[in-house]
Amino acid sequence: MPLKTVQMRFINNKIALSFFLLVFSSAITNAQEIIKDSAVVATKKIQSNQKQKIDGVIATIGDYIILDSDIDKSYLELSSQGNSVKDITRCQMLGKLMEDKLYAHQAVQDSVKVTDSEIKGMMDDRLNYMTEQLGSLEKVVKYYKKNNEEEFRTYFFDILKEQKLTSEMQKKIVDEVEITPEEVRNFFKKIPTAELPLFGAEMEVAQIIVTPKVSDADKQLVIDKLNGFKKECQDGASFATKAVLYSQDPGSSTNGGYYKMNRRTPFVKEFKDVAFSLAEGEISAPFETSFGFHIIYVEKIKGQEVELRHILLTPSVTEASMKEAKEKIELIRKKIESKEVTFAEAARSMSDEKETKVNGGALINPKTQDTRFELTKMDPSLYSQVSNLKEGEVSLPLLEDEQGKKKYKLITVTNRIDEHTADYAKDYIKIKELALKEKQIKTIGKWFDEKIKGTYVKVIGEYRDCAFTNNWLKK
Repeated sequence: MPLKTVQMRFINNKIALSFFLLVFSSAITNAQEIIKDSAVVATKKIQSNQKQKIDGVIATIGDYIILDSDIDKSYLELSSQGNSVKDITRCQMLGKLMEDKLYAHQAVQDSVKVTDSEIKGMMDDRLNYMTEQLGSLEKVVKYYKKNNEEEFRTYFFDILKEQKLTSEMQKKIVDEVEITPEEVRNFFKKIPTAELPLFGAEMEVAQIIVTPKVSDADKQLVIDKLNGFKKECQDGASFATKAVLYSQDPGSSTNGGYYKMNRRTPFVKEFKDVAFSLAEGEISAPFETSFGFHIIYVEKIKGQEVELRHILLTPSVTEASMKEAKEKIELIRKKIESKEVTFAEAARSMSDEKETKVNGGALINPKTQDTRFELTKMDPSLYSQVSNLKEGEVSLPLLEDEQGKKKYKLITVTNRIDEHTADYAKDYIKIKELALKEKQIKTIGKWFDEKIKGTYVKVIGEYRDCAFTNNWLKK
């Protein structure tokens, strides 16, 4: 039986449908306006029987309202992202919109903070994407039926703020859910033998990295440039503008180098150490990580969270250094092929990648945090490198270029696991994920039941006949 079917069997239908609709949340930009109760009700023509359809308030959740046209906008947004909407009813779509409003309303009640700078960063990213898709910002404004850019930006800012409040509230609920080994064991025991999930073929992979050496002179050039940026910013220049123009971090450069992080955020240790050592408004000295050299500017400190901007520069590598690195990795491969050393021994003693060398080069799956990679879910670039390798075979040296940093790599498949029925001992991590997901879904269901009881909720007109998955009508 497919894994998805097995999961759903153990999740009550009410909660399952709620989560089914949440799948679409990344595609929907929540393109409904937050309108005060005093808003003027509009009318619009519809095709059937040429009657007038009232575009008024159809639901109220706490301080938020939903218009009938918001459902149409949600359908439009889903369709524009290439998603099928034929199986989603208006009642289901309204239920999803009401869930988002309740998340946002409760986030305000719980004092979940969302900063203007964070929303502006999100807006820049979204506008860049939409402008790329439609061809110009003017077309984006027209698409959303706004009179000018200023009106659109004000409108879109409110949408993104509500969306961020929603996601932060969801995260807060889920992050508080933990699961014990006993709960995992009980989850597995209740699955009938005939309905145990089937896990796809997997493999375990290891690699050896040789990084071309960068001369001290080239490093100093980058350090001097970063020190120059620091002085200019201390004299009044915009750090965000410098990041947009010069930073080599593709994940943040278009956003002015902005990141929001806490001590659990998965950044490299050196970066986090510097970030949490700075005072608000302070700019760090240049420092080095495996990605290159950085400077950090701390914008705000809120409890355990830091809002910062950074600039990354990567020193250039000479042709002589590239040649030397290639010769080194070819020699390592030759020693492995001749059985002088095992792949794991070579990784521990000769690899330049600190994260993997201590484990004999073994790669960790970032999604599961174990060493197994399911073939159907493997990163395409990694799959292309290992798909034709036999177990124990070592690849030819591979040249990679990540964010301007070049390196040579040897890769090998250390273990292949065929498609198999779930085994508690062998697949504990995957089973734990399923058990945790079920507990999270149930926790969200209980949260909805509790918060709906204590929140003002009103559904108007024909939508009161909807069979909602949550008890919005408080029957």
